Amino acid sequence: MARALVVLVSLLAFSNVLYAFSPTLIRDMAKVLMDNYCSPEKLAGMEEAIDAASSNTEILGIEDPTMLASVLTDGVKSTLRDSRVKVTYEPDYVPVVPPAIPDIPPEQLAAVVKGTVNVEVLEDDIAYLKIQHIIGEEMAQKIGPLLLEHVWSKVLPTSAMILDLRYAVTGEMSGIPYIVSYYTDAEPLIHIDSIYDRPSDNTTELWSMPTLLGKRYGTSKPLIILTSKNTVGVAEDVAYSLKNLKRATIVGEKTAGGSVKIDKIKVGDTDFYVSVPVAKSISPITGKSWEVKGVTPDVEVDAEEAMDAAIAIIKLRAEIPEIVKAAASLVAENYAFQSIAVDVAEKLEALANSSEYSMISSKKQLKEKLSADLAKLSGDDCLKITDSSPMMLPTDASPEMLIELIKVSFQTDVFENNIGYLRFDMFGEFNQIAVVAQIIVEQVWNKVVDTDALIIDLRNNAGGSINPIAGFCSYFFDADREIVLDKLYDRPSGTMKDLVTLQELTGRRYGSKKSLLILTSGATAGAAEEFVYIMKNLGRAMIVGEPTSGSCQPPKPFQVGDSDIFLAIPTTHSYTVQGFAWEGTGIAPHIPVPADTALDTAKGILNKHFSGQK
Repeated sequence: MARALVVLVSLLAFSNVLYAFSPTLIRDMAKVLMDNYCSPEKLAGMEEAIDAASSNTEILGIEDPTMLASVLTDGVKSTLRDSRVKVTYEPDYVPVVPPAIPDIPPEQLAAVVKGTVNVEVLEDDIAYLKIQHIIGEEMAQKIGPLLLEHVWSKVLPTSAMILDLRYAVTGEMSGIPYIVSYYTDAEPLIHIDSIYDRPSDNTTELWSMPTLLGKRYGTSKPLIILTSKNTVGVAEDVAYSLKNLKRATIVGEKTAGGSVKIDKIKVGDTDFYVSVPVAKSISPITGKSWEVKGVTPDVEVDAEEAMDAAIAIIKLRAEIPEIVKAAASLVAENYAFQSIAVDVAEKLEALANSSEYSMISSKKQLKEKLSADLAKLSGDDCLKITDSSPMMLPTDASPEMLIELIKVSFQTDVFENNIGYLRFDMFGEFNQIAVVAQIIVEQVWNKVVDTDALIIDLRNNAGGSINPIAGFCSYFFDADREIVLDKLYDRPSGTMKDLVTLQELTGRRYGSKKSLLILTSGATAGAAEEFVYIMKNLGRAMIVGEPTSGSCQPPKPFQVGDSDIFLAIPTTHSYTVQGFAWEGTGIAPHIPVPADTALDTAKGILNKHFSGQK
């Protein structure tokens, strides 16, 4: 502090000018700050700085009092790092004393109410309340019946409210509990704020009020507060308090970052005044203050767009309970594991009936929360919000397009000892099955089918469609008999389906005699896991690498009610009398090694095998 003020003094080049103002001016100004500034911890070193500045002719030699006030303001602001402090020169300043309330006739009080509060009921039963000045306790008691008649009676029956504080620039601290209490319950009482008053060195706790004139708006109906960069002072405190109580959503611009109370204090016997924040707010919830920094909105938009954004949020919240309940019904009717489905649906409906979703402000937030809740309740990350439908190639895709797709989707190689290598990272879903199958055989399969052993690399295979599984498995068995690969239970139909090898295939089989190794990792998921599970369960392949992800059979998309939200639900699972096959648990490899060394391990195993045959 001292260093900053001394630097300021040294920059002023008026060293040969005689004093234009009293040498005590700076010391008197400092005393105002020392006795009244709301954050005394920032004043450390002030006395030493003042001693240095008071004897410096450069400052007091400034002849223009307005310029001197500006210089002093800049010095104090940069030293305290507080933009609220201001020094002014006002020889004609007369402190404004508000008239005593008892002297105001009833008709003027009514005019005050109508002039400071604008009230409307918008479409969809939304209340709009615009407040420019927050009245204090004394005024509230005086005009309470008028407030009920002209304002509160109109908005109380509505289903949601928009409280517009974009133009609120004045207010009384004692009005904070009044406003907040109308949006909270009578019990338990809530510690809203703590206000430290520097001149008296006292802290006042603001609590919600147990009794109010008229009924409360309550805690269940949506409350949106609009703010702007001009929202300042007590209005900021109201917005910050209701935000941290999770009672209101703030929409608009970051507020001004003012103070709950700023006093203009005369400097000694001069015509200089210091506007200084004499009190500060500390939230009992966050332990922080909105002062200086301002209140950050939950939904940040330009002030002129805040009204439309608020209405959109309210309309969305009106739809949310039915959306969540519709999602619960879909899970109950379609999720592969029935006992889990019933439990998840019941708990999700309970959340819909609670306040869990009451503060959602966008479709994105709704999707994220719904996905998170489904995963938490089911323990299945596959049960989540998704796009409306899986991506598929267009039906008119040309052969040239398909060939290029196949080339980039598959990787092949032939290592020493005639060991084949095949990698692909997705089981595709194609409209032109016969055409695609022929291209895969010609462009991929024929390169490895004549090898003496094959390594299939599924370490990066994220799954995809289960439809190609039976056919792909069939290439590694002989055609002389049909083999049941797996039993799949389909929940929506309540039926069991046998997944069996195919008798007719495009291209030649690899057969059941040659060695087959499959590489896996924690990223191996979905349909890839089904393939690994089958080949391991039937003893047809050796699995090398890491346990698979424990994902699920490919989920199906379901539209949630009439919304544009779609839910991915695994509807089938591998059936075993022992319980879960691989869904949720993953598949353990025969040879557990880190994924990045799995290929070398597999090649080493096969090379050793072929060396032993020589």
